Order: sequence, then C-alpha cells, then structure tokens
Amino acid sequence: MSNEKLPQDARALKISELFKRWSDARRNWDDKARDDIDFYLGNHWTQEEVDELASRNQSSLSMDRLYSSIEQFKAIVTAKPPKFRVYAREDSDHKMSSVINTMLEYIWDISDGNEVFKQVVHDYAVTGLGYFHAFLDTEADYGRGEIKFSYIDPFRVYVDPNSRHRYFDDASGIVVSTILTKEQIVDMYDQLQEIPEGLEKPLIEYINSGIGETDEDYPSSNYNTEGTFTPAEIKDQDTGPGTEKYRMLTHYEKIKVPYFRVFDADAGTERIMEFQEIQELQNSPEFQAAVAIGDIQVAEVKQTRIKCTTTVGQVILFEMLLNTDQYPVVPVPNIWTNTPYPMGDVRKGRDMQRYINKMVSLLTAHAQASAGLKLLIPQGSVSDMEQLERDWANPTATIEYDASFGEPHFPAPQPLAGTIMQLPQMLERYIDLNMGIYEMQQGNPEAAPKTASATMQLEDFGARRSKSKLRDVEGSLRRLGTVIYNLAKKQYDYQKVFRIVQPNNDINEETINEQFQLYDDKGEAIQQLKNDITVGQYDIKVVGNSTMPSNKWAEFQIYMEAFQTGLIDKTEALKKTEVFDKEGVIKRFSEIAQMQSAIQQYEQQVKDLKGDLQTARRETDNARQRAELEKFKGRLGEKEHQTKADTKVAISKFEHKVNLEGEKLRLQNQMNGSSKSAKEKS
Repeated sequence: MSNEKLPQDARALKISELFKRWSDARRNWDDKARDDIDFYLGNHWTQEEVDELASRNQSSLSMDRLYSSIEQFKAIVTAKPPKFRVYAREDSDHKMSSVINTMLEYIWDISDGNEVFKQVVHDYAVTGLGYFHAFLDTEADYGRGEIKFSYIDPFRVYVDPNSRHRYFDDASGIVVSTILTKEQIVDMYDQLQEIPEGLEKPLIEYINSGIGETDEDYPSSNYNTEGTFTPAEIKDQDTGPGTEKYRMLTHYEKIKVPYFRVFDADAGTERIMEFQEIQELQNSPEFQAAVAIGDIQVAEVKQTRIKCTTTVGQVILFEMLLNTDQYPVVPVPNIWTNTPYPMGDVRKGRDMQRYINKMVSLLTAHAQASAGLKLLIPQGSVSDMEQLERDWANPTATIEYDASFGEPHFPAPQPLAGTIMQLPQMLERYIDLNMGIYEMQQGNPEAAPKTASATMQLEDFGARRSKSKLRDVEGSLRRLGTVIYNLAKKQYDYQKVFRIVQPNNDINEETINEQFQLYDDKGEAIQQLKNDITVGQYDIKVVGNSTMPSNKWAEFQIYMEAFQTGLIDKTEALKKTEVFDKEGVIKRFSEIAQMQSAIQQYEQQVKDLKGDLQTARRETDNARQRAELEKFKGRLGEKEHQTKADTKVAISKFEHKVNLEGEKLRLQNQMNGSSKSAKEKS
C-alpha cells in the first residue's frame, strides 16, 4: 500500500527528520561508547587480533583491570542510598517543605530509586553519560496516575548537537527512541488496535521501509563478543509472528505558554491562572465589571514549558504539555566536553588496558618458550620429523639421530628484565589513579598504612576524587528533584495521602489538598484546602544527600569524644552507631528523660511537702506549747487569786484576832483600872 493511504502527519515528519539528523551527528560517539562497554564487559580484542595471536600460538587472555575499578567506583558512589531533601528558604515555607519532602521520598520509593540510581551511575562511569527520566505513570494508583522516574539507556537519547549546556537547557529538543515489537506497542497503546485491518500491515511496511527503521538503538560491537549478549547481539533472535519492529519517538521541546497573573485589589491576593481558567472567568459579567473598575487586574505573561509528542512512523500517538520548564530527561555527564557527547572513565583507561593485555600476552608467550625449548637439528639427521616432535614431548623417550650430520642444540630465550614485570602493575595503578580508586580502598591490607589513624586519614584523602565525581551526580539529582516537584504540582490536584514506612516500621504520613471547613462570622461553611501544592510558589531548595561511604569507626570515635566533652547529646551520638532500632532507642531515651524529669519534679514536690510538713509541725508544736503555757498561766493565775484570797482571809482573821485580843486587853485593862480605882476609893 502506498503512503497516501496512511497520511503523513507533518509533526511526525519533523520529529523523524530531527531524529535522523541528530542520530547521524552522534554516530561517532555511539561507536566509542560501545567500545567502552566492550572493555567493561571484557571484550578487549578484535576478531582479527584474536586470529593473529592464535596463529602465533599466543594467548588472547585479558587481564581485566577496568571492570574491577568501575565496580569499586560504583560501590563507593552508591554506598549510601540517596534521597531528595527539600529546605525552605524562609520561615513561612517550613511546613510545606516537610510535606514536599514526604512526597518526594514517596516518589523515590515507588520508582525503585536506589536501583535506578545505581544503573545511572553505571552508565555515567562506563559510557560517560547516564540519564534520569521523570514521567507520569497513568495506570498507577488505579488510574489516578503517579509521578515516577527511571533511567534511560544513553543510546536511546538523541540531543541537539548544538547544545552547550551541561543539562541541555539550551538544546532545541531531545528525542527518545524506543524499539518495540507489534505486541509490545499494542499492549502499551490501546488506540493502535483501532487502526483498520487494511491499514495495519501497510503501517508496518511503512515503518520498516522508511521513517521507522528497525535497527536497534544499541550499536554493534567492533570487538570479539563471543559469550556476550547485549541488545545488539540478540535483536534478531525472535522472528515469530507479532515481532515486527516499531520505532517509537518521543520528542521533548520547549515552547512558550501564556499564563495570567490575576490580582484581587480588595483581598490583596494574587493568583496564577492558565488560559482555560481565565477564559472561563472572562465569560462572567461580574469578573468583567471588576476588571473594568480596576478591582481585578490581569497581566499576561509567557512562560517556558516542555511539550511532549510521541509518534510511531507517521502516526501521532499523543501530545501533552508538561508543567515544567526543564527537560524531564536529565543527563548525568561524566567528563563533560561542552557538547552532548561526554567521555567516560573507561575511555581514559582503554589504551592502558590494551597495553596490559599485550604485556600479559608477551609474558605468557615468553613463559611458553622457556617451558618448551626449541630444538634445532641438522638437516637430514632425522628421518621422521613428526615422530621426533611426538617423542620430544615425552620426557622419557629415547630419540635416534645421525650424529654424522652434527649434534642438535637448544636456543634458550633471552631472560626478561625485571622492569618488564613491573609494567603491568604500574599501568594498573594509573588506571586506578584515573578512576580515583586505590587498592587500599578495596580492602588490600598490603597497601594500607601500619596505624589505624593513618589508614583513616588516607582513606578520607583518597575519597576526594570520588566526592568530586559525586558532585556531578548530585547536580543531576537536584535537577531531577526539581522536575519531579514541578510535575507533581500539576498531577496531584486531589486529596492524597503519602505514607513512608521506615525500616523500624514507623510510618511517616502527610496529606496534600486536604479539605476542611471553616465558618465565617455569619455561620456559613467555607471550603478550604490544607497543604494545597497546586497553587502558589514556595521558596524551597531541592538537594540530594551524600551517597559516599564513611569510616564508621572513625565517625563514631569523633562523636563519642564530642559526647564525652558535652558538645552533643546521647541521641546525636547514637545516630552513628550500628544499632538497628535507633529510632526506638531514641524514643525510649526520650521516654526515660521524660520520666526522669517527672521524677525530679515529684522529688521536688516531696521536698517541698516535707518542708511544709516540718513547718506545720513546728507551728503545731509552738501552738501546743503556747496553749499549754496559757493553760499553765491560767492555773497559775487561779492559784495566785486563791492565794491572795486565802491571804486576805488569813490577814482578815489575824486582824480580827488582833482586834479581838486588843479589845480583850482593853477590857482587861479597863477592868483592872476599875478595880484599882475601887480599891483606892476604899
């Protein structure tokens, strides 16, 4: 069927032409990067070199140093799982930064972030270029969709060769190619099943014959790949029905999108609206009147957004506008060359690896020559040369020869200089030096100093090269976190709970767009949203944590010394231990501290009560003593009054007796005087 029966979309044609141009511009880089992968996989010899060595009876053995160095570098850079962290630049955004932290950590978990990160670091080290890819999984969460991220093979990404920015911000576009079989693409996109039967086969023919060529994105190898299976080696293994190949192209480009700043003068608030929202408002008479009198002010602004278009051949599968001004395909360049074609660490060590292989081959050949000495015999002295060769291999054989022709002799190989034996080790050290990896960091005790402190210091110094490379990866991680945050603001426009389960079974939970009701002064309910991430611009900063390994013994010793000197508390010191349930121990420490504080308060209250009791007792004793004293004083007063009364009575009696005796004496005297007078008269 001709192409007219399946119309060619102009947008698909443009994307196809971009793919061809950018693919041709990158072809040399593809070949070099595939050579780097071969050296990582151990394919160090071309087939011609293997055949030539075999013809010389020499070994094509590879002394693979690059593989161990790359694996050690990956182990160091990915020693700790990375995470996104969000920090607020001002106090008003602290609460929202905590919510966004939980959201990003949730996205990291559902995207298998640790595994994706390690694969990106692998591509970064081997080919010199790794890719993160942020996308919307429309089937996740029962059709509501989830923002996720993954990695993309660097051979599938085609970038504008005129880009000079590290993260391709100045690129006119990025094309991601995906080779799928008919069964795969129909499973992914149901709309292709709606293509009429008469158009389905011509569509495949059209793809295979022109725009959608079926060559694998993964380039073919220039080396002997026997025993190695990559996409280039297995691309044509399955040729059954339904295995016709399609090339799906996803094109990302930057476009200008109109947005509107709507300022409400009465409320003093400003809101950013899209074109559809402002159109709906402009149809309202109240809005038009408010704009006319100046209560509402509208300003149109152009903003950069990413447009995503996916095509298969001449068919447009879908188009969508992404709520981000940065490409969702985030590169991680290694040795950046100011172009979209960086270099990897393997390329810097390939020549030295080939030199090591050549030296090993020569040393092996010399060892073979030394173990099996060559025999030179005069011509004609032996009648059966093949039998002589068989007997020469037998250490107990008896060999006849004609001595009249001369005696046989053995040319011994020249001994090798000692410096030749040191060359492979020197080259291995150079490879490790380029990678920033040293034998001491691989646990080799012979390369370590004699003291533990010196080992720790050298390990810290040796990790500086790896830390420098890690900064490259962290920059891409920050860019990925920003893209995911921008996409999530558009996607999560409904109430959603993010739950993060910690290793100790603790659950961290945050809810976005949570609806609740407020009541105004008239008692009418007003719907409000809590943690609304779809509106507003929050002044936050997305960063990534360090994934480098650390010497746990050295760190713990430093923290213990700081704890003993009182610079930190026991909780901070505990974080550097290998205790599994740190959070549980810290929680129990907190509970113990609370109980100790409560006990101290109770003890203080008991002391206070004891003091009050002692005071009360003293006051009671004093009151009792005063009461007893008063009682004693009362009794003493009564005794005094009684004594005084008795004294008065006694005095009265005594006076009465004295008066009586005086009266008696007077009467006696009077009688005596009368008697005397009578006598005298007589």
